[in-house]
Amino acid sequence: MKYAEGKVSDVQIAYIGGGSRGWAWTFMTDLALEPSMSGTICLYDIEKEAAKANEVIGNRVSEREEAVGKWNYKTCSTMEEALRGADFIVISVLPGTFDEMAVDVHMPERLGIYQSVGDTAGPGGIIRALRTIPMYVTIAEAIRNYAPKAWVINYTNPMSLCVKVLYKVFPEIKAFGCCHEVFGTQKVLKGIVEETFGLTGVKRQDIHVNVLGINHFTWFDYASYQGIDLFPVYREYIDSHFEEGYKENDGNWANASFECKHRVKFDLFRRYGMIAAAGDRHLAEFMPGDEYLKDPETVAEWKYGLTTVDWRKEDLANRLEKSHSLLNREEEVNLKPTGEEGILLIRALCGLDRMVSNVNIPNTNHQIPNLPADAIVETNAVFERDAIRPLIAGNLPENVKALIMPHIENHEYTLKAALTCNKELVVKAFLNDPNVKGHKCTEKDVRSLVDDMILGTIKYLPDGWK
Repeated sequence: MKYAEGKVSDVQIAYIGGGSRGWAWTFMTDLALEPSMSGTICLYDIEKEAAKANEVIGNRVSEREEAVGKWNYKTCSTMEEALRGADFIVISVLPGTFDEMAVDVHMPERLGIYQSVGDTAGPGGIIRALRTIPMYVTIAEAIRNYAPKAWVINYTNPMSLCVKVLYKVFPEIKAFGCCHEVFGTQKVLKGIVEETFGLTGVKRQDIHVNVLGINHFTWFDYASYQGIDLFPVYREYIDSHFEEGYKENDGNWANASFECKHRVKFDLFRRYGMIAAAGDRHLAEFMPGDEYLKDPETVAEWKYGLTTVDWRKEDLANRLEKSHSLLNREEEVNLKPTGEEGILLIRALCGLDRMVSNVNIPNTNHQIPNLPADAIVETNAVFERDAIRPLIAGNLPENVKALIMPHIENHEYTLKAALTCNKELVVKAFLNDPNVKGHKCTEKDVRSLVDDMILGTIKYLPDGWK
């Protein structure tokens, strides 16, 4: 990298999963709108043609007059080629296909186990991890061999396990996981502040919070706006709006699969006294299955959605169509800020800024002292030149810790299961999962489900499973 007059040029970014039809365009947009950085994006994907399409799309974005950040996109044939010389590595991959995800999400329904996302916790998250972990072993080994000093940004789910694998294989790696769920809860608080105090133009970043928990099951024990303690404000709002919930007015929930009135997080606040800081679809999956995910009727009562894999397949078809349109100049990438912070974090790590954001990293600095040191936790951290300095978030209340610990235990079981092809550890993780336990399934039924779910994803598992 080269520095001059508050700018950095010749930044080398390796993008693993660079054939993405969706998030890649978000990445391109944010890069194009950042005037203080420029360089090269090396795209690597097992679907090389998809990466080549994004090479063309990305370079066209960079050529546009309104693109103040200039980047050269190029496709690489091997991971080694993409990684050599990298300053930053972005990982965003889909383990398997949506056919495998249909097994993850929908096969457990035969036991009455419903999942609103199915990529992090529960049977779906566990089986998805079995596909993902071997990929991340390979990626971590390649980073260790070809780009050991690069900063690594993970966007793939299950987030906690992906980051855990990277550190397991290469303990000196400089990796962290990014997730925007916390931002969504800050936006809810921003909206409540505006409605309560008759304000407009409050920024999400103006809502200051202390973040603690694990990915997709994150909590705030502190929230303020310009000196105002938001906990009493939030409590009063919930008391007045518990039945109807909170409706965002930005049109993001036009599809019922992503509908969310935030009633689950309202209820969790009443029960535990902390602000649950993720979307209701994620939060529900970490709780006992007889509470928010008992059946589709219960889900409807709590006013959030079950994201079906059929919807995901339809969405992919639309994104493939959009990729074709972008490639053939029938439309252009919309260059408007996306609200993601990945590029801002890169900017800070380059030394151009200093910022605080939520991050998923090992708990080795005891950010949450009463969680295990080897757990991957989500807390705030300071980002500055070539450094991430995690902030001490403090202890979790014992009642919230009790909710989180089964999932931290399952991260261990699942990691060991994936590395050793041990089905008994998968069964153990299933039986320990609160969603499964809440449905009071028999061990015989769980074992049968594990067998069938492994068979349904066997194509993407190592030979040891076969």
